[in-house]
Amino acid sequence: MSDDNEDPRKTLAELLPDFRFAMVTSLDPDGKLTSRPLTVQEAEFDGDLWFVISRDSSIATHVASRPGVGVSLSSSDAWVSLAGTAQIVDDRARLDEYWSSTLEAWFPDGPDDPRVTLLRIDAISGEYWSSAGGRIATAIGLIKSKITGETYDGKNEKLDL
Repeated sequence: MSDDNEDPRKTLAELLPDFRFAMVTSLDPDGKLTSRPLTVQEAEFDGDLWFVISRDSSIATHVASRPGVGVSLSSSDAWVSLAGTAQIVDDRARLDEYWSSTLEAWFPDGPDDPRVTLLRIDAISGEYWSSAGGRIATAIGLIKSKITGETYDGKNEKLDL
C-alpha cells in the first residue's frame, strides 16, 4: 500500500507533528491495560515523544515498574501506533521549554510545582496508516473502492525505530 520510493521513517516523522493528543497505554501492577489522553509536547519527532505529567499520576506509577507502553495518535486522515519504553525525566530546562499557560489547569503552581515532571517515550516500533488529501479525499477513495471493488489506496507501513 505504500510507495516503494518513500522512506517509512521519514513519512512517520512527517505525520507526527500533526497530532496534538495521544492515547498512552501502560500496564498497571496487576497487568491490566490502562489508557489516558496526554498532550504531545514536541512537534519534531526524532524517535521519542515527550509529555508533561504529574509525578503521582497512574502513568508515572505504571512506568516505574513496567516501562513498556503503547501510544496511539489519530486525525481525520492519518493514524499512528507506536510501541516504546517510557521513563520519568526530571529536566527543568526542557520543562520550561514545554511549559504553557494551558498546563496551569492541572498544575496551578506552575513549573515549580514539585508534582510536575516529564514522561519520555522512546519509540521502538511503529505503524502508520494515512490517506492523501484529507477527509474528503478519504471519503471519495472509500466510495470509489466500494463501487469498483478495488482495494482502498492508502499508505500503511510497519517499521522498527
